[in-house]
Amino acid sequence: MASGHFSHILILFTFLLLALSASLVHGQGTRVGFYSAACPRVESIVRSTVQSHFSSDPTVAPGLLRMLFHDCFVQGCDASILISGSNTERTAGPNLLLRGYEVIDDAKKQLEAACPGIVSCADILALAARDSVVLTNGPSWVVPLGRRDGRVSLASDTANLPAFTDSVDVQKQKFSALGLNTQDLVALVGGHTVGTSACRFFQYRMYNFTKVGNGAVDPSIDPSFLPQLRALCPQNGDDSKRVALDTGSPNRFDTSYFTNLRNGRGILESDQMLWTDASTKTIVQRFLMGLNFNLEFGKSMIKMSNIGVKIGNAGEIRKICSKIN
Repeated sequence: MASGHFSHILILFTFLLLALSASLVHGQGTRVGFYSAACPRVESIVRSTVQSHFSSDPTVAPGLLRMLFHDCFVQGCDASILISGSNTERTAGPNLLLRGYEVIDDAKKQLEAACPGIVSCADILALAARDSVVLTNGPSWVVPLGRRDGRVSLASDTANLPAFTDSVDVQKQKFSALGLNTQDLVALVGGHTVGTSACRFFQYRMYNFTKVGNGAVDPSIDPSFLPQLRALCPQNGDDSKRVALDTGSPNRFDTSYFTNLRNGRGILESDQMLWTDASTKTIVQRFLMGLNFNLEFGKSMIKMSNIGVKIGNAGEIRKICSKIN
């Protein structure tokens, strides 16, 4: 009984700290309660929509989290990732395997019926990503709202998205350029505790790691893990096969991902580098030794979801998320 009471207090304390973090972004133009008068049911509508889709397809949860990440890193958090058409962001290589568009479209349709022309697609995506994390047993956080939707979506703008072969220095540069520090980087990439990757993005680490020599194996892979990894992704097998990024607990939001990095069981090269690089290793160690990952992840998500937001008269409120008005 005492431990349960303590857990309840800890959860409440974490939520209050995240609410405080949310209040600190007020000056950036978004705020908590933005739709309280114009569309008071916005959060419940998005939440129930995400829940409904998640019930039939749990992969939408990591999909929506990744979609927000990819949206915010290009043109800011303005739902430009949702626009369909030739040469738009969603047609670019890094975005071809994104999933969850139908969830956003469904939520938008319901919101247009409840309060037409009020809620932006960018805000729907920010809420849906939060709700997805909650559904995988992760933390909740207060999402400041008031983003407007962008009118520009170009595949060529995706070049600065973090890539699976990026060194830690390159990763830090890309995050820093958007106001995110090294701890934000480690916390946000820790979102890989849920979700999958296609074999094609890490197969080379097992069969042809050219940084060491042709036919060599990435020395950062735990030798005892190699047979399991090769069984999942045979050398001449289907390179589109999906493999969990966190083999410890693939569908649960937790710190197992960081344990994997410590044990040489990171799937992507860019993930495992967080352990081999001293500047990020110390942060991974702190998460393993008691730094509250749920709290820090929520704080970093609040920061990330306020990158380059469009407010006031900038942008628009799309009627259909996949089309500019």
